[in-house]
Amino acid sequence: MLKVLHYIGAYRIWLAVSVIFAGVSVALTLYIPLLIGRAIDCIVQKGQVDFTALSGLMAETGIVALITALLQWLMNTVNNKITYEVVRDIRDDAFKKIEVLPLRYIDSHSYGETVSRVISDADQLGDGLLMGFTQLFTGVVTIVGTLIFMIGINPGIAAVVVIMTPISLLIARFISTHTHRMFRLQSETRGEQTAFIDEMINNQKVVQAFGHEAQNMERFDEINRRLSGYSLKATFFSSLTNPTTRFVNNMVYAAVSLAGAFAAINGSITPGIFSSFLSYVNQYTKPFNEISGVITELQNALACAERIFELIEEPPQSSDEGYPELPEPVRGEVSLENVSFSYVPEISLIENLNLKVNHGQRVAIVGPTGCGKTTLINLLMRFYDVSGGSIEVDGTDIRGVTRHSLRRCYGMVLQETWLKNGTVRENIAMGRPDATDEEIIAAAKASYAHGFIKRMSDGYDTVITEDGGSLSQGQKQLLCIARVMLCLPPMLILDEATSSIDTRTEIKIQNAFAEMMKHRTSFIVAHRLSTIRDADVILVMKDGHIIEQGSHTQLLAKGGFYAELYNSQFSV
Repeated sequence: MLKVLHYIGAYRIWLAVSVIFAGVSVALTLYIPLLIGRAIDCIVQKGQVDFTALSGLMAETGIVALITALLQWLMNTVNNKITYEVVRDIRDDAFKKIEVLPLRYIDSHSYGETVSRVISDADQLGDGLLMGFTQLFTGVVTIVGTLIFMIGINPGIAAVVVIMTPISLLIARFISTHTHRMFRLQSETRGEQTAFIDEMINNQKVVQAFGHEAQNMERFDEINRRLSGYSLKATFFSSLTNPTTRFVNNMVYAAVSLAGAFAAINGSITPGIFSSFLSYVNQYTKPFNEISGVITELQNALACAERIFELIEEPPQSSDEGYPELPEPVRGEVSLENVSFSYVPEISLIENLNLKVNHGQRVAIVGPTGCGKTTLINLLMRFYDVSGGSIEVDGTDIRGVTRHSLRRCYGMVLQETWLKNGTVRENIAMGRPDATDEEIIAAAKASYAHGFIKRMSDGYDTVITEDGGSLSQGQKQLLCIARVMLCLPPMLILDEATSSIDTRTEIKIQNAFAEMMKHRTSFIVAHRLSTIRDADVILVMKDGHIIEQGSHTQLLAKGGFYAELYNSQFSV
């Protein structure tokens, strides 16, 4: 709650305005029963009605009611502004945190669950805040205001109200403490369900190919049943609050009616003022029902807020603010000295890795699955920091420069393509937003993507979705290659960059790569060893170690592990 209040504090002026509107509107609302009570007292008996005073009181009541309605509308508008500004700020902070979270966090949490925190949980928080602002302020002010009016009318009868109403608060408190856990479980399970749906939609082809629909349906039903159960229990416990407090409040109303009736018989209170008093009792007890409902909704909102703040408070990747940029011009000389790294401390992956790459060298990295090829790329790009040793570019430790300046020096084409929702032109120019149309077209021609782009409905202005829409995997990969060819950075990383391209186009792309890699340091991760025969140096990795290195000819002549891998691919 304190963390939520911290965000609300940025809008304290609007909050003060809302409280003022709430106070004035409640005061006017409470003034109306007093006017109506006086109007009743103007009616003595049949044929004895003070119409002059009565008409004046009714006109005053109408004016007060209109002003009250206007103030309540203004208060609700202000409350909406505060709520959605606060939710916007919380979402902004959550998204900013995602941008600076270490890749270790992203890899260890499902995407759908993270999305659920930023979208669904923030919505639930907003609903709770809006109800809190709308009903909590007016409820508290109404309770205080009606109490003052009732004490002013008859302190004795007011004492009956004050003594009995705390019972409903105690009941509401007891119930709310038991609903929080259920709302927390409901929120967590909702995130789990979102993650599972996201996973299934993204991998629907695989699911259908392996006939896994029935198992997935069972898994979804199991999650859905748990969510239904938690939601039902949370709703059941929270729904107990209102009828229970209503029962107590009705008992209060009956007690006040009895006490007031005796007072009216004794002449200590007029019938009109007694009717006003009963109206105040109704208005006094009504906020207890509303506040109990608000407390229940806040339990849900705070359970969702906990999950959002867990994300916001995750430790970010180590800051490089104030660090210098990588000195330019970057030649692309890379050295790894005694590098050690593991994703899990108990399981070592890379140990005492040493490597020296000269400017303009083409370095191929090969080895069996899980040997550390992609991990080495992650370390070069500083997606992960080394556990021991150091990586230097042009003699500068990459941990001593900004990540942006380091990554700007690499052009990366991965086996898994990534395109954003936008035009083809925007996707190609992602690394160079200021590129001219001529430069973008030249890059597309160099990557052999120009032909299929021109055949698209709007050419380079065709809008594609984040997964490429109807584009084939090969076409998406060509766009990613064009993106790198437009930037032409001093160092390249090609991780199975032509894996989804037909053989004829691959030969052309390989020629284009060969031209692009001239005078540029290049790291090529390959499973098809035929694509790296011309590499200057081939690193053979196994279990996180470089066990062989040399040219293609040298490694074949050596007859070691590389020769085995190569011959296994081309043996008949």
